Amino acid sequence: MPLYVRLIATALLLMAAPLMPARAASLDGLAVDVVNESEPVLCAEKDNVAVSFSNKNVRAFRIEAAHPVYLTPDMRANVEADWTACDMASDPSYAPPNPPKMVTLYEDTKLWVVGFTYPSFWRPAVTTVRIGDHVESGLHLLQVWLKRDDGAEEVLVLYPQDGYWRARPLTPSSMRNTAYGSSFIVGPIEHDGRPLVKIKEVTFDPAMRAFNLEFEKGGSASVRIASIDANRQAIDVVFDHGISGGPFAMLRSMYITEFNNDTARIAVREQGAKGWREDNIMKFDHARATDIWIGRLVPSQHNTTSPDVVFNSFSDGPTPKRPKSEPPPPLPVTKAE
Repeated sequence: MPLYVRLIATALLLMAAPLMPARAASLDGLAVDVVNESEPVLCAEKDNVAVSFSNKNVRAFRIEAAHPVYLTPDMRANVEADWTACDMASDPSYAPPNPPKMVTLYEDTKLWVVGFTYPSFWRPAVTTVRIGDHVESGLHLLQVWLKRDDGAEEVLVLYPQDGYWRARPLTPSSMRNTAYGSSFIVGPIEHDGRPLVKIKEVTFDPAMRAFNLEFEKGGSASVRIASIDANRQAIDVVFDHGISGGPFAMLRSMYITEFNNDTARIAVREQGAKGWREDNIMKFDHARATDIWIGRLVPSQHNTTSPDVVFNSFSDGPTPKRPKSEPPPPLPVTKAE
């Protein structure tokens, strides 16, 4: 087709299409108070990074775990523990009510949920886990696996006895696997040696891929895998009511140096600001922001491939604001008179 014919055809298509007014790059959710409670340590296996999020009006928001920008197929993917300068002798340790075990809690053609009981844990094992008619007590770890043609891949874990979660996207087809890294907790946060959320009961809904949490302090929440692919995993969190008197969520991670960490940088989109503010994770103090990114720009020797974590879409309603990565709905077409 000659060039002038293609240009005429393109012009006719543009004339026939409805006019789309300019839209903002993203929708603003509620602003939340972001406070850095991190402290320096030497042990790489202790979570010393703590960034909390507070706003008593927030009922729903989104958490995304996304592959870091530097991820490449041929990079070294180190996941070895680093116990240098670590002394865990003073940590509490509780024997579980049941012997150590691994149990399949649910399985179908696409999903596999596994529970583990450890020989000991830093918290008493009091949380009940329920999937359909299957009820378990004393479990320390829940794993969610997605099945693929070549096997299964672990994408989400929950430690029900202290409320810690870890998430990661699917591994790109060009790589064997990627690591977990930072954790997050959601719910009424308490401090007992370290930040935690006390969960009375966990119920998993396989059809919705959602964990329903009943908290010891009262109230409930849903934590649902909204979407997942080889770029990111999106998790929607919905509370039955806003949480006042303290944070409703917190990111937990590790930072020793720029070359030995699970997260090193933070960026916040502050309410009313004309641009993002970026800083080293240990130098950041506080902000009031609608979007928070916490991750790395360069590889670390510890959990080299661990994902970045994003918190956004904060809402005072029963669903998160429209996520930033989803296009706006189409405008109605105005008919010509």
